[in-house]
Amino acid sequence: MGVLIRQEPVPYNERRAVILDISKREQTVPTLYIVGTPIGNLEDLTPRAARILAEVSLVAAEDTRVTRRLLSHLGIRPRTTSFHQHNWREKMDRVLAELAEGDVALVTDAGMPGISDPGSELVVAAAQAGFKVEVVPGPSAVTAALALSGFSGDAFMFLGFLPRRKKDRLAALREASTSAVPLVVFEAPHRLRATLADLDTVFGGRPLAVCRELTKLYEEVFRGDAAQALDHFDSPRGEVVVVIQGRLVAESGQPGPAAEDEAATELDLHRMLSGLKKDGVRAKDAVAAVAETTGLAKNRVYQAWVELSRESR
Repeated sequence: MGVLIRQEPVPYNERRAVILDISKREQTVPTLYIVGTPIGNLEDLTPRAARILAEVSLVAAEDTRVTRRLLSHLGIRPRTTSFHQHNWREKMDRVLAELAEGDVALVTDAGMPGISDPGSELVVAAAQAGFKVEVVPGPSAVTAALALSGFSGDAFMFLGFLPRRKKDRLAALREASTSAVPLVVFEAPHRLRATLADLDTVFGGRPLAVCRELTKLYEEVFRGDAAQALDHFDSPRGEVVVVIQGRLVAESGQPGPAAEDEAATELDLHRMLSGLKKDGVRAKDAVAAVAETTGLAKNRVYQAWVELSRESR
């Protein structure tokens, strides 16, 4: 004769919790992880970033060769595909198709994707397609350089990579020269001296910090002004971040005394016009450009141009 076993009913709350857990697992939406990677020292990769890279189905990388070195250091071998500024249009559909099947990590060669690096297009496309997007914060050359510079980081203006053409580069620097907060600029080593020369033209003796090879073996931070930096850097190597001190203001955050502010304005005006004069810009064009940039009256700017011309005789 069989033995009858009486089974106690599972309480409703427990049954409901199990059903909800199963339903949640079945409805999990694949995630695009925006992963910050080291800007130099591989030890700066966070434990969370290492775990995510090991768990995703695919890693979309700016340069797969660079990323594979990082993955090899971690002892993991996820699938990788290139995704950079030259091929993102062709690769977008493929990466989104992969994302539909499982989680994907987006990385660049160094730092955070989308910060002067490719990747923002994929973030927008994934979000619009209904996928989950999460950030895995990591090292940033911007904040690292700002911290090393010694300038206040309460606020700053990030200019990224400056234009390659001298005329455009000077225009960008002059437009930013009135900023009261520090300016952060990325630069390639072979363009550093040209940029320092332009910084000297626009900012003169304003303090700056040139941060080279951040977190790497030969990390270097030079503090001084642009002219001094030009003397220091003969044949620079490695990636560079330049931080320029903002225009000085009183500690209260309000402009300093009127006399000091007027002197600073005259100094900036003289510096701008001097740079344009060296570039061979005509008086009419120089006066119009500086008046538009500074908001000063044209007759005042013209008078400064005349005085500058007298001094140069």
